[in-house]
Amino acid sequence: MCENWGYHRLHLEIRKQAMDEMHHAEWLIERLLFLDGTPTVSKLNPMKIGKTVPDMINNDSRDELAAVRSYNEAIQIARTVDDQGTADLLSRILKMEEGHVDWAEVQRAQIEHMGIENYLTNQTEGAAG
Repeated sequence: MCENWGYHRLHLEIRKQAMDEMHHAEWLIERLLFLDGTPTVSKLNPMKIGKTVPDMINNDSRDELAAVRSYNEAIQIARTVDDQGTADLLSRILKMEEGHVDWAEVQRAQIEHMGIENYLTNQTEGAAG
């Protein structure tokens, strides 16, 4: 949607984060297979499509915060059962998720400080970067 609206820079960042999420899924599936588990990939959380850029950022941020909580819990469980390999993988993913949360916080602060119109102007392809 951001690309369609002409917000090229925002589109690239959201796309990068989506690619990160796909890598996370791939790494988790590989770990499950290594541990002789069977991954379930047919149960997905429902997508929340924002109709505005702030809605998109807020929806993503809520999901990222929930992921951070889940990864922290999973790391504790992995450590409890002495599975350092899984704890290390989850810690790696957790750091990336925290980066996504931080990015969303920065975007919300920029929108608040400069207003949505100026923020969106900065997201176009011709904006100074």
